[in-house]
Amino acid sequence: MGALEGLLYGLSVATLPHNLLAALAGALAGTAIGVLPGLGPVAGVALVLPLTFALEPTTGLIMMAGIFYGSMYGGSTTAILLNIPGESASVVTAIDGYRLTRKGRAGAVLAVVAVGSFVGGTLAVIGVMLAAPLLASAALLFGPSEFLALTAGGLIVLARISGGSFAAAGFACMLGVLLGTVGQEMVTGLNRFTFGNLELTEGINLVPVVVGLYGVAEILRLAEAALRQPEPVRVRLRDLFPSGEEWRRAVPSWLRGTALGFGFGLIPGPAATLSSFAAYRVEQAVSRHRAEIGQGAIEGVAGPEAANNAAATSALVPLLSLGLPFTPIAALMISAMMVQGVQPGPLLIQQHPQIFWGLIASIYIGNVMLLVLNLPLVGLWVWLLRIPVWLFVPLLLVIACIGAYSVSNSMLALWVLLGAGMLGYVLQKLEIPLAPLVVGLILGPNIEKHFREGMILAQGDLLYFLEGPISPTIWALAVLVSLAGLLRRRRAQPVPDAL
Repeated sequence: MGALEGLLYGLSVATLPHNLLAALAGALAGTAIGVLPGLGPVAGVALVLPLTFALEPTTGLIMMAGIFYGSMYGGSTTAILLNIPGESASVVTAIDGYRLTRKGRAGAVLAVVAVGSFVGGTLAVIGVMLAAPLLASAALLFGPSEFLALTAGGLIVLARISGGSFAAAGFACMLGVLLGTVGQEMVTGLNRFTFGNLELTEGINLVPVVVGLYGVAEILRLAEAALRQPEPVRVRLRDLFPSGEEWRRAVPSWLRGTALGFGFGLIPGPAATLSSFAAYRVEQAVSRHRAEIGQGAIEGVAGPEAANNAAATSALVPLLSLGLPFTPIAALMISAMMVQGVQPGPLLIQQHPQIFWGLIASIYIGNVMLLVLNLPLVGLWVWLLRIPVWLFVPLLLVIACIGAYSVSNSMLALWVLLGAGMLGYVLQKLEIPLAPLVVGLILGPNIEKHFREGMILAQGDLLYFLEGPISPTIWALAVLVSLAGLLRRRRAQPVPDAL
């Protein structure tokens, strides 16, 4: 079916009562997660991930998507009102947003952010609707060689641009790939590293690993930094009306941020964070009011917020069309599909059109829900900021334990949860990114599978993986991205004086 027919079909799926309720619950829960300082979208989705397994696959994914884009919006609230970003993509928003709050424009900024999030997310969904089916059709022509280049090359690029040093991200990638070798090998069926434990033959379950790395580690960090939070300013409903000048200045920034964010969402890495920083740089370069940016300019808020929501949405393109998780949230959504027996990848649009088109259509609806509900409920979100950390940290820990145990009803899952939580806490202290570990755990078995299949087809000839135009191009891009960072760092080093 075409894009328009697919969208209409998706709307018929997304408007079913239980799917509408899931989108509403996800949007509200996501906004609350984003508002609470310290809880970001990844930790929030990880904590509620096991709860979605009791739902139908489409309904569960709609709820997860709602939590994701809801938390992207909610994270900006604390950045604007308290100068405390609710998640990393809102760091830039705090620069001008908090300064505008101190000028008495908090309500207007929140309205601009809400509309900007709606514009960025909605325009990006149109791009996803058009791009994902085309990419999925092209991917049907891929073989083991092309899929190995995509998975392994994407993992290399992710390690290069995920933040921190290449060595730190590479270590996290390798750790994830090593964890993915535990259990039954996909081609021969041999058991590896199970140590006689029958439960390990199925491999290390992704859910307790992700919930531990992001959820439990974040809970430990919150417990460590249980400091008194500053008192947020009061925002009344009548304050949520930007001036005509603020609207005029925001519109071009929304469009620039949306275009930039959509592009960032198509590449591996923390797309929402990178796009928000890039959009801020663009506004500093092209805005007519560039001199005010950094001192309290509406462009410094409008552009980054539209960019991070567009990037979060466009990350669905490689997820839905290729089955590749380029972001931690995409990895969580893939794990939800796999637990429910849905295989992500190029055949998803044909085998499960209700999931593909229903998810896309639900984002249209969810963005409208966020716009309609969040502005009148701004007082509720401000009230949430007054909840003490010691009150909700134990509740989050209980939810994490129940969720991890409910996936397999196994005590092993709780031990994995505990170990992953401690590992995530230590890695955060060492400033080692967690996303490459999660993506490595997901892609590791696929990389091995595609390599083994290719070696069997080529009868051991390694040159098979460089045949055709697609595989060499992907490998070349991965190498160029890796070398670009090394060359840039070498150029930045001072040249020693000649003797």
